[in-house]
Amino acid sequence: MEEQEFTLVEHLTELRKRLIIISIIFLVTLIIGFVFAPNILQFLKSQEIAQSVEWNVFGYTDGIQIYVKCAILVAICFTLPIGMHQLWLFMKPGLTNKEARVAARFIPVAFILFIVGVSFSYFILFPLMLNFMSNINASIGAVETYGMNQYFTLMFNMLIPIGIVFELPVVILFLTRLGIVTPQRLRKMRKVSYLILVIIGVMISPPDFVSDFLIIIPLLLLFEISIIVSERTYRKKMLDEVQEND
Repeated sequence: MEEQEFTLVEHLTELRKRLIIISIIFLVTLIIGFVFAPNILQFLKSQEIAQSVEWNVFGYTDGIQIYVKCAILVAICFTLPIGMHQLWLFMKPGLTNKEARVAARFIPVAFILFIVGVSFSYFILFPLMLNFMSNINASIGAVETYGMNQYFTLMFNMLIPIGIVFELPVVILFLTRLGIVTPQRLRKMRKVSYLILVIIGVMISPPDFVSDFLIIIPLLLLFEISIIVSERTYRKKMLDEVQEND
């Protein structure tokens, strides 16, 4: 009993250590984000998609809010791979050597998927939403008067959530390798998963049907891709186990 309690204390101590490291990295990169926020915002301002937006502010706190959001985005991007590595180090003692090697491969893949999600959101979804909403406003004769807070809030509210959701295939792959998830279980959960993804899509998109549609469809496709990835991984896992038993 005492040995089990000591082991639990060791695990909690190790978890605390990893969380402290992740927190320190996040704070350091957050400061870096604050330093480079003006350059990043100027770069985003110079892009073609932002040319039609007047950089007005309608409140004294608009500027600092955008500063903070930009710095947080930078901090998340840099902290994510390090956080994944720290999570792997925490889980490593409970994994076999083979499982540890497989889990280590997921770190760069997960980070790449996050960057792909952010890029997809910024270069495809975000312009489509802006063009659609601008066309709707023009069709009713509305005069568009936006500020930088409205522009960047809409953009940042899309980039991070969609970047995280793009991690779904690698998370499913990892859970399948560990035997926690199977393709059969995913198929049984398809209706519930669809409902959850629709709710997530509606929450992170602007309040119009087309924007919801543009986000929900990729989320559902990601889930279906996750099932395919899980099925291939599950078959390979079963084949490896048969070969090991032989």
